[in-house]
Amino acid sequence: MEVKKIMKNKRLILIWILILTTAVSGIFIGRLSLGSMKAEGEGYEDLKVFTEVLSIVKKNYVEDVKMKDMVYGAIKGMLNSLDPHSGFMPPEAYKEMQIETRGEFGGVGIQIGIKEGVLTVIAPIEDTPAYKAGIKAGDKIIKINGELTRDMGLQDAVNKMRGQKGTSVIITVIREGWKEMQDFTIVRDVIKVKSVKSKVIDDSIGYVKLNQFQERTASDLEAALSDMEQKHVASLILDLRNNPGGLLNSAVDVASQFLPSGKVVVYIKGRSGEGTEYRTEGEKTAEPGKEKSKLFNTIPMIVLVNQGSASASEIVAGALKDWNRAVILGVQTFGKGSVQSVIPLSDGSGLRLTTARYYTPKGISIQSTGITPDIVVKLEAKDGAKEHPVVREKDLERHLKNDKSEEKPKEPEETAPIEISEKEDVQLQRAIDLLKSWKVFKELPKAS
Repeated sequence: MEVKKIMKNKRLILIWILILTTAVSGIFIGRLSLGSMKAEGEGYEDLKVFTEVLSIVKKNYVEDVKMKDMVYGAIKGMLNSLDPHSGFMPPEAYKEMQIETRGEFGGVGIQIGIKEGVLTVIAPIEDTPAYKAGIKAGDKIIKINGELTRDMGLQDAVNKMRGQKGTSVIITVIREGWKEMQDFTIVRDVIKVKSVKSKVIDDSIGYVKLNQFQERTASDLEAALSDMEQKHVASLILDLRNNPGGLLNSAVDVASQFLPSGKVVVYIKGRSGEGTEYRTEGEKTAEPGKEKSKLFNTIPMIVLVNQGSASASEIVAGALKDWNRAVILGVQTFGKGSVQSVIPLSDGSGLRLTTARYYTPKGISIQSTGITPDIVVKLEAKDGAKEHPVVREKDLERHLKNDKSEEKPKEPEETAPIEISEKEDVQLQRAIDLLKSWKVFKELPKAS
């Protein structure tokens, strides 16, 4: 099935740019229509075998089987044989996907992936039911409501953990250091992830934490920056740690607040080899007729990233790095540089298919490699505190290879602290110290 051309007033095909999570889904939206699929070429000869099996099962299986169940099962198996971000969404799951792009949905609030064949928690989202119940990054999910997850696809796992507010789900996990599995009964809630948090540090350093890229993230960020300007901040820390991504247009709008207009933020390239660029937009203002301040295009800026910074987060960090707008500090990012097209199907279901890779302004692919910080600062567990194994794109089964560079040989398993206080947050403290030093050196009198 091929996407032919841009058309108005047709169904939206949503392009996802985020790791599959139970919490958020990253997309960019294009008005595209589906072309027709022609049964040409030798590949379609194999469909004869499929229809034969379908007919045999329907006629001879010991119990009556619904045709739709068999077809859905076959489609899920087909998509599960591809990369970890391709999948099939039945009608209900597709509806929820559309809702969650607004940053609000019913669920437990965790990001998941498959590592070494096991459903694994990448990170719980702060202040969600899973977070409050004690689910930790690195936990291996063995069962959901008593059903083994060994052969369960990511989308199936997501669907089983989502649900209406007030309903419960039992998640059985095993954690490093535990001798036995443990059940967590989690009451679902409406997950509302506030995408922007901000404050001023030491009277002159602005701090902005982006938790994900939602529809309102760019406008909320603009409001936060405007407030900081009134407080006369002289430098800025943009914290993208553990931000799994979100809407591409939101990522472009966020980058637009730190870069001049017309700069390439990201470009994508599909199977045909044709590329599409996404650039910073022209000046946007909160109030008509009021010129937007250029303060945040020029003041010293540090971007914090870690292994949980993925997709749209990597797009923003990569653009600011390539244009020398900010210093990137932390550890290697997640490494998701692929684009997923979410295609609505005729019965209300949806297909999520990896259709392209994306590249930073300098043409760098971060797929399975991630972004290397300018300054590497690793968080260390203090006083024997527990750590969790780090999960990145390259650890996920069937992940796409980087088409521009070779993956490094598998390194010893990396770990990170499960929890850390702001006082022990050496990445943040290092950023603060650097910006203070920046100010000191700038104010030094010139030699006469």
